[in-house]
Amino acid sequence: MEKITDEMIHEINELARKSKTVGLSEKEKKRQQELRQEYLRLFRKGFQQQLQNVKVVDPQGHDVTPSLRQKTKKC
Repeated sequence: MEKITDEMIHEINELARKSKTVGLSEKEKKRQQELRQEYLRLFRKGFQQQLQNVKVVDPQGHDVTPSLRQKTKKC
């Protein structure tokens, strides 16, 4: 499974710090943008997976998960 790694976060943060202090070369700017896009892709994918596992229950304990979500989970 793909996931956001500590190394990815570290590199993103290092480039952000360098950008604020001395600036980035064109190559570094490109790398920063690539890392940001990959981070967002992985974040969205993980969030979507989390939402797929959400079960909605009413106060009486009945499963009231929207039928569209139930159908996609069975697939």
